Amino acid sequence: MSKRYQTFLYEALEDGIYYPDSDGEPMAENTTQYNWIVMLKEGLEAERPNDFIAADLFWYPVQGDPTIRYAPDVMVALGRPKGERPSYKQWREENVAPQIVFEILSPGNRRAEMKDKFKFYEKYQVEEYYVYNPDKNKLEIWERDTIDNTLKTVNFVGGWTSPRLGIRFQLSSNKMQIFHTDGSTFLTVQELRDSLKQMVIEKEKERAEKEKERIEKEKERAEKEKERAEKESIILIAEKERTEKERLKEKLRLLGIDPDTI
Repeated sequence: MSKRYQTFLYEALEDGIYYPDSDGEPMAENTTQYNWIVMLKEGLEAERPNDFIAADLFWYPVQGDPTIRYAPDVMVALGRPKGERPSYKQWREENVAPQIVFEILSPGNRRAEMKDKFKFYEKYQVEEYYVYNPDKNKLEIWERDTIDNTLKTVNFVGGWTSPRLGIRFQLSSNKMQIFHTDGSTFLTVQELRDSLKQMVIEKEKERAEKEKERIEKEKERAEKEKERAEKESIILIAEKERTEKERLKEKLRLLGIDPDTI
């Protein structure tokens, strides 16, 4: 049995129960929904680099019952380490439920489906629940009430700051903006692409500069080596001439001639 298949069995099967990793459906129904999901996930990854954040990942809150599950568009599990997971099995995560969940509506979302999701998130202890409709530019927020332990609608005007994340949601007349805790905005998919492209350009520029510096250093080293070799050559020539003169002087002495008198 291959190691990969053993890993699959460990991840998908537990106590003889199969926990599917996918429902076979795409992450998003259209590009608008996809762009918002990616923007949220990547922005949250940048904001919370040490917490587990996932998009369209099955969350299983109850061990032994794989039918109890949902795959939020984006979910945040504070305090849980990053790492690859085929699904979020809560009993393997010190029983920590994702505290924050986001859903981005698309035309295919049915009212009954959203109602079931709300009940699921409320029952399994989501603390902040956000639903954004990009077509209508409508944001709905629910926050867990510590008194009766239910999700209560948050009434806000214009903007709202997440108690757990510290990020701010701001509604303008035609779209929603999300702000990091440092005040910068979450990047759109296109901005992320442009940023990545710029990073590639900067890295290539940095690589070219380093290569240029390496070539200049190599050239300088070669010049110094040439200069050293020339100096050694001059010294060797001078030494050879001195040796030759001494040899000639010795011959003159053997002939009875004082070379210093010549």
